[in-house]
Amino acid sequence: MSDPADPRQPCDPLLPCDPVPPRSPLGRRNRTKPMRIVFLTAGAAGMYCGSCMHDNALAKALREGDVDCLLQPLYTPIRTDELSVASEQVFFGGVNIFLTDKWPLFRFVPKSLKRLLDRPSFLRWATRKAASTDAAMLGELTLSMLQGEDGKQAEEVARLVGWLQDEIRPDAILFTNLLIAGPIPAIRRALPESKLIAILQGDDAFLDHLPPPFRDQAIVRMGELGRMCDAIVVNSRFYAQRMSDLLGLEPQRVHCLPLSIDTSPFVELSARERVALDLPATLAVENAPVATNVPDPTIRIGYLARIAPEKGLHHLVDAFLDLARRPGCGQVTLEIAGWLGTQHHAYFDALRARWTEAGLADRVFHHGSPDLAGKVKLLGSLDVLCLPTEHEEPKGLSVLEAMAAEVPVVLPRKGAFPEMIEPSRGGLLVPPGDTTALADALESLVSDPALRRRLGQSARQWVLEHRSVRTQATALVRLIETL
Repeated sequence: MSDPADPRQPCDPLLPCDPVPPRSPLGRRNRTKPMRIVFLTAGAAGMYCGSCMHDNALAKALREGDVDCLLQPLYTPIRTDELSVASEQVFFGGVNIFLTDKWPLFRFVPKSLKRLLDRPSFLRWATRKAASTDAAMLGELTLSMLQGEDGKQAEEVARLVGWLQDEIRPDAILFTNLLIAGPIPAIRRALPESKLIAILQGDDAFLDHLPPPFRDQAIVRMGELGRMCDAIVVNSRFYAQRMSDLLGLEPQRVHCLPLSIDTSPFVELSARERVALDLPATLAVENAPVATNVPDPTIRIGYLARIAPEKGLHHLVDAFLDLARRPGCGQVTLEIAGWLGTQHHAYFDALRARWTEAGLADRVFHHGSPDLAGKVKLLGSLDVLCLPTEHEEPKGLSVLEAMAAEVPVVLPRKGAFPEMIEPSRGGLLVPPGDTTALADALESLVSDPALRRRLGQSARQWVLEHRSVRTQATALVRLIETL
């Protein structure tokens, strides 16, 4: 049974932080120079990564607010669906740290050669088809990175710390997660005045892929590093509780700032802008062009996320197969978009076989992994977005993007999702894993244009008022100033 958001919650409580009024410039209160921030972000090889895109948007908003913010990639260059503001330099280059971890003699390789392996063009080439990695191997490397100067990557820790100390001397250093926080003890000694802030935005999902011995040791070390930080930032009250319990963090150290997006790409979208789509229900090439001859009146149900079991596309396919058999749902289509790694081709092929066997191949469309323009166009065409995740989602960026595009959403009642839907009244929540309830919720929206319109308008207004990335940038600067 689906339930609309509770209308008794008129605003979005940000706990423990209060709502923050915008002020401009962000970083000059009682300062003669702008606040200087180094934002350490983790590249995800050739994949569009939600954390990378959010880090990029936040860094851009900080810069626009007169903060001297340097977005500094680790591992690989970041890939975003808009213009990247990240530095071209890469620390802890993925090829270097892998070889250092697996080949002890690699530490004797000349530094000049190691720097060649860190060149962005080489890293993009070397990781262009990166996919799954053996969990045991990943566990060993994770622990080594968390050990920082006591791990196998000590030389790279020294290089990063020397650069921060000699060239940057930032007021604050942000870590996109605690998994990259191994250098914190060395940074703390070299730069005792710099504030250290770690953002938790999916660390537990990574840990869950590690075998138990590595996972347990990583949790202990991450807790130690978290307690060395001046602040921990999360994007939902759910995740604040989850990670405080997991890592043993004091509640007063954890600050909840609102997850946010750059709303500017969506402000020009008119209510229910119609963009006809017609892509074959096969593996489309990435950034495939959007074509224009799907018959109307079509009700389009969308999915925008990585195509992976933990994101729950199989639940949506189950609900869609149910929905398609119901009276009045003959013109409903399923529009799927998101990164599909090679390790999940078999998963997607199995889903495709199911809708093909059901005779629905002409009503399911895969749009590859769209860039920003393609994503905005796709969202502008949808009537509903559904993201029925298996795991408890700590963020949900694509949900905010759909809401900004005036698209109502249907989500499981778990993770961070209730904190979006209850205050916004912009969608429906359903019991997790209940595909019949999911199909019922989708049918209620398919059959009621007025309900879709009302929820979509409420969603859009709430995101524009409460989830602008400038709001999060303002809150972050205020937090740093209080540390």
